[in-house]
Amino acid sequence: MTMQGAASPTILPIGGLSHVRGSTDIPLSELTVPALLAETVARFPDREAVVFREQGIRWSWREFAQVVDAMAGGLRLLGLERGDRIGIWSPNRVEWLVTQFATARLGLVLVNINPAYRLAELEYALNKVGCKAIVAAESFKTSRYLEMLQTLAPELKSCEPGTLQAARLPALRWVIRMGAERTPGMLNYDALLAHGTHALTSELDALTAQLDRYDPINIQFTSGTTGAPKGATLTHRNIVNNARFIAMAMRFSEQDKLCIPVPFYHCFGMVLAVLACVSTGACMVFPGEAFEPAATMAAVSEERCTALHGVPTMFIAQLDHPDFAKYDFSTLRTGIMAGSPCPIETMKRVISQMHMAQVTIAYGMTETSPVSFQSSTTDPLDKRVTTVGQIQPHLEVKLVDGTGEIVPVGEKGELCTRGYSVMQGYWDDEPRTREAIRDGWMHTGDLATIDAEGYCNIVGRVKDMLIRGGENVYPREIEEFLFRHPKVQAVQVFGVPDPKYGEEVCAWIVLKPGDTATEDDIRAFCRDQIAHYKIPRYIRFVDEMPMTITGKVQKFVMRERMTLELGLGDKTT
Repeated sequence: MTMQGAASPTILPIGGLSHVRGSTDIPLSELTVPALLAETVARFPDREAVVFREQGIRWSWREFAQVVDAMAGGLRLLGLERGDRIGIWSPNRVEWLVTQFATARLGLVLVNINPAYRLAELEYALNKVGCKAIVAAESFKTSRYLEMLQTLAPELKSCEPGTLQAARLPALRWVIRMGAERTPGMLNYDALLAHGTHALTSELDALTAQLDRYDPINIQFTSGTTGAPKGATLTHRNIVNNARFIAMAMRFSEQDKLCIPVPFYHCFGMVLAVLACVSTGACMVFPGEAFEPAATMAAVSEERCTALHGVPTMFIAQLDHPDFAKYDFSTLRTGIMAGSPCPIETMKRVISQMHMAQVTIAYGMTETSPVSFQSSTTDPLDKRVTTVGQIQPHLEVKLVDGTGEIVPVGEKGELCTRGYSVMQGYWDDEPRTREAIRDGWMHTGDLATIDAEGYCNIVGRVKDMLIRGGENVYPREIEEFLFRHPKVQAVQVFGVPDPKYGEEVCAWIVLKPGDTATEDDIRAFCRDQIAHYKIPRYIRFVDEMPMTITGKVQKFVMRERMTLELGLGDKTT
């Protein structure tokens, strides 16, 4: 039986308030991650499952499961047991995908390490959760992973694999390296696979059968703008169900092929992409180790993909690529645009120029596994370009004001989520867990509105809202307006300190290639179109925005730079 969702039911707000509950027509799954994979392998053993174009790999579901079991067998021989934490530090490679499911097979907790991390961040992450092992690529771009591990653990050079006793990484015993070269103190990934090929499926099945759907299975570090990263701890039940409902919203089946240029280490790659495919039997197509527009377009065209995921900046990079017209997008049907607010004009171009008539928008956060709202393939175009859709099944959302009261329909409030998707908590951080989850409600920090039909619109961050002379200013509203300017390719609006008004509006703008504009041009475009207090006082034209590896814009970096440039001291907002 394929899992193609019907048109989503209308979910209306409760009692005229910004409070919605998702449908419960389809029951929650109680499968663990390995049980979900086993079910799909049994249904579609010979269908193509995994394509890594850069590594020249094509596997059926049966072949994929065999490699997963080989690695699980190898990890078991290392003495790793249910509940042990194992890090993965790599760009998008097949080893990452195999590790994701091999660790789940044994009940190990996979710890996603951001590929952009440097020494201090790596040391913090590994020690915070007590990683007993780590699987690492040799290098990626300017990051030399193995060298960084050797810097933190010089003891590797004089120990046998598995016997590491590092002063700075006291929990770490095993470093499993990708690639063919030998490194002192480290075990090769291929050797681990070879050792594990003799593992009996029946023994692995017995271990898997002991797992509980409420067991933690994954830790993802949230980047955060202040303080140390927090390890959001997710269970089988969290991510299996979220993946299922995401796939239903796209009407996925085993006939689909999803192009996945988004990173594995983030929920977008791991849940919205990989697990959504596993839940339905859809084929996973990986263009390369990291996003590159031409490679992504070639993958869509040559593999005849029916779906494509990406953050808005990825879609913009493809649409504006000089070779865009050379690629065939005619097989595309759906996909997800998420990760940051989507400019309305970009959404329209994706639908018209990339043939993604059924593209969906998703909203969520790592701490909610991650998706809470998603538009459906049948939602009216205006709802798909101006909202993040309706609430997902089995979830509940309310928007609250500063006192915790639910706001009326149409008014802005902080979005709070409750239900199966809410994380167990931040690993070994009870104070910050209590601060984030109150009475079962995950407080997201996002400002939103819910309309009379139950559609949600994200209008910014609680902390992004700026107050200029007593007027509340929402950056997203100004960004959407400025994006209408024919020369503007990207724009971000934020507040900077001001002695007279408390805060002033600042805009960073990336112009389209070959175009020029002045600050006065932008202000003239705004005049008589938006309220005077919303017109940016400060405008800077930049080549690019500071971003995380997942494509999320770092407004706090912009704010800090502008505060310094304008000589406003360190009074950042």
